[in-house]
Amino acid sequence: MNAYDKFLGEGGRPAVVHYGDGEMTVLRAGDYVICAVSGQRVPLAELRYWSPKLQEAYAGAAEATQRFLQLQAEGRA
Repeated sequence: MNAYDKFLGEGGRPAVVHYGDGEMTVLRAGDYVICAVSGQRVPLAELRYWSPKLQEAYAGAAEATQRFLQLQAEGRA
């Protein structure tokens, strides 16, 4: 698999991941995780943003920031 065929087939399986501080552990192999904010698939190889506290993945910096601001407004951040 390379950057040009990462969505080839669009099938794949979701991965089960434990998110830690600066690292993640794949508990069940898969091709992607689901962004907690946008609902879009994030290829596991491209995952850069997540919350260890909430055990959520984010598609990018914008989604991670949006989630942080939402939690802050709710008094949970």
